[in-house]
Amino acid sequence: MSIETLEDLFHHTLKDVLYAERKLLKVLPKMGRKAGDSKVRAALAASREETEDQVVRLDEVFEAIGKQARGAKCDAMVGLVDEAEGLMDEIEDAETMDAALISLAQAMDHYKIARYGTLVAWARELGHSKAATHLKTTLDEVYGSDRKLSALAEDRVNATAAN
Repeated sequence: MSIETLEDLFHHTLKDVLYAERKLLKVLPKMGRKAGDSKVRAALAASREETEDQVVRLDEVFEAIGKQARGAKCDAMVGLVDEAEGLMDEIEDAETMDAALISLAQAMDHYKIARYGTLVAWARELGHSKAATHLKTTLDEVYGSDRKLSALAEDRVNATAAN
């Protein structure tokens, strides 16, 4: 696909983020199984449920713009998942693992925040109001997930890992 217009770039980035979300659906359960802390495990399970909803919402975005919902390889998410899998293989201490899992989930969320923030702006600029609404809903969810993970880390997980 040649990218010549903002519309082309918007479509390309939607495909990228769809791939990224589907990649997350595969790694989040593994991350959850590695969690020792029940609240970390619950947060990762909640992230997976939200990601499932976000994939459905992306399908609706593709439909709203008249395009087929197909993903395109997202090298950034591949890298984040590779990093997560590598760290999960290296860490033996349960408390350190929980801190790492939160950090990894937040890195993935921050990537999503960057992408969805851009997609919302582009959808609005291109007159895709229904798509913009769906994308903004997802952006707000991801911000919420990031805040919950930060609170969990700061309230207990980081201190437990430090001791």
